[in-house]
Amino acid sequence: MTRVIFAGGGTAGHVEPALAVAREWRRNNPDSDILFLGTKTGLETRLVPDAGFSLTLISKVKIARTFSPSLFIAPFILIRSVVQCARILRKADLLVGFGGYVSAPAYMAAALTRTPFVIHEANSRPGIANRIGAQLTSFRAVTHPVPGGALSSALLTGLPLREDVASAYRAAQSDWQATRAQAKKSLGFSESDPLIFIFGGSQGSQAINAVIDQSKRELTERGFRILHGVGAKNALPTSIDGYRAENYIQDMATAYLASDIIISRSGAVTCAEVNTLGKFALFVPLPIGNGEQELNALDLVSQSRAEVISQKEFTSGWLLTHIGRLLQQSQAAPVAGSSLDMEAATKIVALMDHAISGGK
Repeated sequence: MTRVIFAGGGTAGHVEPALAVAREWRRNNPDSDILFLGTKTGLETRLVPDAGFSLTLISKVKIARTFSPSLFIAPFILIRSVVQCARILRKADLLVGFGGYVSAPAYMAAALTRTPFVIHEANSRPGIANRIGAQLTSFRAVTHPVPGGALSSALLTGLPLREDVASAYRAAQSDWQATRAQAKKSLGFSESDPLIFIFGGSQGSQAINAVIDQSKRELTERGFRILHGVGAKNALPTSIDGYRAENYIQDMATAYLASDIIISRSGAVTCAEVNTLGKFALFVPLPIGNGEQELNALDLVSQSRAEVISQKEFTSGWLLTHIGRLLQQSQAAPVAGSSLDMEAATKIVALMDHAISGGK
């Protein structure tokens, strides 16, 4: 029996692509033993079991961005995590990593135990874990071309999509216009009213939420309808006619299809899903990190299917001034989604087969 270990934890940007590839691997290899690595604070503790996969937890290695006493104990936690991963990998045939806190010690352990491993980088600017991993394996895949370093020669696969998004794309093929109208109707909105879909990831964005709270009344008075995912831990705003707030949007695929304008962060998964199902997006990149969120959106901007604004510039006044122009851009955007990422999981599974066979 083939045993495959998946390492991708922390945020949905790491977990969702890993789950998509795991599902594709299981479809092709139903007898395989699949195990996910994670930490107790990541979204994988909910998403992985919900998807029907086993999860084992390791110690989280977090390196502070500024001087902190935690820097002194980080090497010891890293060693502990590498040892934990090595024990698991001794019985594995392959490791597949998607970056994040879980992946770096897993890559090191794979190198020590001589376990072949595949890495996939979702962002336009690679994170530190995958930059480390890329030095230790020749089996590399990326969503976007990377201009330098070991990942510059990686297989260009696109980003593996969640099953609901991929299924929605296939179902919409026959008539995108009718599918979008039906999606809006199924959410309880008028087919003729422009719909704005706002979300800031699974935890929500307080900065985006604050701007929408200040703008929603005037937007609805102008005839816009709003579906707002405020985040699982945020309080629900007061409802008004034409505005609906939910802590967590269960059916993201339908929300994408129904939307005329999407306002969100520009994580790699969000950009791929917007590219597959959405019409037009206003992206407000997360102002921390290594700047990857702004880069992730560039392909959609070049297609005139997205615009990027900094969090500092994104205010209620700006939104109310520019919303009409954004709607015009959405109306000019292609009604059909993109198939660019539809085969990403299949390509990564083929790379996994190649790695298990010794690269022959």
